[in-house]
Amino acid sequence: MTEVLLIVGILVAVFVGYNIGGATTGVSFGPAVGAQVLSTLGAAVLMSIFFFLGGWLIGPAVVETLGEDLIAEEGFMTLETGIAILFFIGFALFFGNLFGVPASTSMTAVGAIAGLGLATGTLNWATMGEVVSWWVVAPIVAFWISGVIGRYFYPTINEWVAISRRETHLWVVDRSGTFPRVSAADGTDRRELTGSLIVVAIGCYMAFSSGASNVANAVAPLVGSGALEFEAGVLATFSNMEWGVIIAGVAVTIGAFTIARRTLETMGNDITNLPLTAAVVVMTVSATIVTVLSAIGIPVQLVIVATMSIIGLGWGRATRTTTVSDAVRGREEAAVSVGALTAEKEGETVPEIGEEEPTDIPRASQLFDPSTTARVILIQNFVPVLATIGAYLTFRFVPVFGF
Repeated sequence: MTEVLLIVGILVAVFVGYNIGGATTGVSFGPAVGAQVLSTLGAAVLMSIFFFLGGWLIGPAVVETLGEDLIAEEGFMTLETGIAILFFIGFALFFGNLFGVPASTSMTAVGAIAGLGLATGTLNWATMGEVVSWWVVAPIVAFWISGVIGRYFYPTINEWVAISRRETHLWVVDRSGTFPRVSAADGTDRRELTGSLIVVAIGCYMAFSSGASNVANAVAPLVGSGALEFEAGVLATFSNMEWGVIIAGVAVTIGAFTIARRTLETMGNDITNLPLTAAVVVMTVSATIVTVLSAIGIPVQLVIVATMSIIGLGWGRATRTTTVSDAVRGREEAAVSVGALTAEKEGETVPEIGEEEPTDIPRASQLFDPSTTARVILIQNFVPVLATIGAYLTFRFVPVFGF
């Protein structure tokens, strides 16, 4: 019976990882795919590799938080409860992926485990408070770091790197020989090549940070129950934690090669006309915050951090229309808008701070598609709530778990 339950648990964990792969591939490589810098196949390959590296090197700290620390008492994170928690995580994420929306896997996983803790009275409020506190602090940090970059450094980055969206692919593959040969497409200059490689590199960094934070969301309940600890044979080659990372990596790979096409389309083309230079800044800031917090065991909602980074970057860029001294004296008021990120084209020189007119700053509606943005925000907030309520009701009223 235990072996059957373990197989079921692994299958449910794979289902969760599959949906994580679908959700996070779009966040990591959507800008590169939308700009024709990378194909969906290439995005899947890179996502698989760097997610596993992040999960293997940093992910165990977050696995320990979700699998052991959130529930205050031992004996409640069993194989049976772990399977149920994974089911609610996977079901909620699958709901988001059906609509092409990459929901926050960290919030969904914490919500499902918190549902168990609330239903049984075993929730570790100290750990929960620490996690939620960082959920509040991380987006604020992302906003201010991005704001400083937007005001003082973004125009220079935009001028030097000049990453632009293309209507055609950046690379061409010649398959006429024994081995395929990859070369730059016609009309591609060196600066565009450099900038495009930066977009791909940052996508890999995002995938690494995603592995560091999200591997726990797929396997923490299994690892916390100790179900993957084998005492003898070939299976004993890896520890309980290592088997969890391996299972998550395989599952995410499956999701990256299949369902991720929907979120790649949403994040690469539908939701925003965010310039690629801005996307690189946002991805770098977000991935760094997520990686640092993952290293100390805090699961972070990458999507919300990235959103606040976009707003902060736009705010900082918009405030370049006035100097600090004029703003303090109330002489000028900046036309603060995230649409400021579209004020100049890639490679264009920007006036010094205080020399630009507020009327030159575009509105936010020129950057975001309102209907798609509203749909994404609605579903991203609904998915964690769905997992929490489902887990609470199940563990509170279904007697099969014996609580």
